[in-house]
Amino acid sequence: MFTTILFAVDSSLEARQATPIVTGLVKTYQSRLILLSVIDNNDPAAVEALLDRARQLFEAEGITPEVKSAPGKPAFVICDTADEMNCDLIVMGTRGLGEETESVSHRVINLSPCPVLVVP
Repeated sequence: MFTTILFAVDSSLEARQATPIVTGLVKTYQSRLILLSVIDNNDPAAVEALLDRARQLFEAEGITPEVKSAPGKPAFVICDTADEMNCDLIVMGTRGLGEETESVSHRVINLSPCPVLVVP
């Protein structure tokens, strides 16, 4: 059902709480996992360190994710990446750390080319 899952990673509590859910989905559906973090106004080195920690968490569970980072506005980068990578599902926390006035998760839900699972 979910061949490719995109997990939008940031350093928020909600993203950390989504990790076990993503792990369960990937194992249940034997999905390809893509970890994506958006370099918005963040330090690129900090984003790479965050992605490395996330990759290690999944590898400890026997999952080898693809890791990507990209500059831009979070909602647009997430949706564009999901479209480019033919993702079947986007998983993200409810409260990302973007500096937009509108909720990133709300915007992703409206722009996404695939279903979005938002984890509180």
